[in-house]
Amino acid sequence: MSCDIRKKFTVIFGICFVFFFAGCSRADSTIPDVSVKRETLLKIAVFPFQQIFPEDLQKGAVESPLTGAVFDAVKSSGNPEGILEERFRGYLEKNRHEFDFIAGERAAAVFRKVSTSSMKISLRSALCEAGKELGADWVVAGYLYRFRELQGESFSAERPASVAFEIVMLNVDDGKVVWRGSFDRTQRSLLENLFQAASFFQGRGRWLKAESLAAQGLQEVMKTFPVYPHPQDSDTEGLAR
Repeated sequence: MSCDIRKKFTVIFGICFVFFFAGCSRADSTIPDVSVKRETLLKIAVFPFQQIFPEDLQKGAVESPLTGAVFDAVKSSGNPEGILEERFRGYLEKNRHEFDFIAGERAAAVFRKVSTSSMKISLRSALCEAGKELGADWVVAGYLYRFRELQGESFSAERPASVAFEIVMLNVDDGKVVWRGSFDRTQRSLLENLFQAASFFQGRGRWLKAESLAAQGLQEVMKTFPVYPHPQDSDTEGLAR
């Protein structure tokens, strides 16, 4: 075999082991037209994001408490739901000129008060009632179902990162879902999946840590959030690698 042929074969063989992602993200929107001029800014209440995990704590299917969607879930250590919430609030902060939002301990305290005042009240009703007390038009709840960390190095993974989350926004007046963004993805090699080249290039050909994978997912679902400008690719720069 000539030198040139060997070189070409090596390049082709190397490409086959380049990796990227397999999974899905979804965003549903029935948002009213926010371009209509208002005397006051729209107000959004963001309640603390929560982990939802199966009874056996290791692995299993769980159902979304608000939408009924089913996710493969596993309990995660630390506070990854707080990391996801912080990044989501960062997107909102960039668009303060479009609306106002309430988050943190103030929103959490009101939700705790409402949800504990009556054990019979549903989660959806508790979220909306808390939103009304805060003077919000919409309320946001986020759920993290899976945040499995990468085992291995950025160019050699024993087990890839895997992330699943859902963010739901409700109208406080009727409790209806006005926007939903969900992300459920496990990183895969190129040999396993050839259909998500965009994610591969965004990940720069590396195995990502769970936080970086979650940040990519958040960027994707926020593209349909009813506030402009939408997040740009540069928003994921400087993520954990």
